[in-house]
Amino acid sequence: MSVRKGAPALLSAGTLCAVLLLTGCAGTAPTNPAAARTPASGPAADDARPDAAPPDTAANSLASAPVPRIPGIGPATHASVPDSTSQALVVTGSSPDSHTATATLYARDPAGGWTEQAGPWPAHNALEGWTSDHVAGDLRTPIGVFRLGDAGGRLPDPGSRLPYDQDAEFAITGTGFSGEPLEGSFDHVVAIDYNRVPGRTPLDKERPLGAEKGGGVWIHVDHGGPTQACVALEREALRELLRALDPAREPVVVMGPAPDLAR
Repeated sequence: MSVRKGAPALLSAGTLCAVLLLTGCAGTAPTNPAAARTPASGPAADDARPDAAPPDTAANSLASAPVPRIPGIGPATHASVPDSTSQALVVTGSSPDSHTATATLYARDPAGGWTEQAGPWPAHNALEGWTSDHVAGDLRTPIGVFRLGDAGGRLPDPGSRLPYDQDAEFAITGTGFSGEPLEGSFDHVVAIDYNRVPGRTPLDKERPLGAEKGGGVWIHVDHGGPTQACVALEREALRELLRALDPAREPVVVMGPAPDLAR
């Protein structure tokens, strides 16, 4: 039985493959993050300002001031955050090989500044850390900026404003890399728009960039160890995130090791 809330139509979810059900992550992701994420449509955050301006152009100078950046995010990364986005989950690892991270939800206020909305929360990412050149099975989480638009899980919707697909196909068994049980890992998930078709259940298996680029990269319930490619948050943190994400704010996830995100 599949119950899809918040979406006008539901495609058939299909069945998760057995390999994915034995891993603790919904799969892996494509090689080229830039090809799958939504490109920026506005100016870079470090656009230069005039050194001086005559009094009658003061208003124009203020209007062209640099847009404040999300804390910890450098100009190159911030340039990939769409201008229309005013909510960003930042998942930061300490190094390229780290499988532990910190996740913080930021919101942009009417004045243009970014402030903490929720978190920070401890998180896990892939066993081998991070990569900007992901291939299926490399046990690394893709680096980049990706939209968050669809959610689901084995359990009922905890109050998400995103379309939510409750489906028994989210059930999982087995053990993770540290021998921890995986049961309940997909009780709630948020699909990361990385080699997937936006607007569909997270269970959808269509891969626009090809199967070799992986897919099914989710934010899911932390099972106490590293994932294959996903990001995992503790259960209550994920439920809080689901209630906080607002599709009207066009939320994104910005994820990767701190040195990369600071560029």
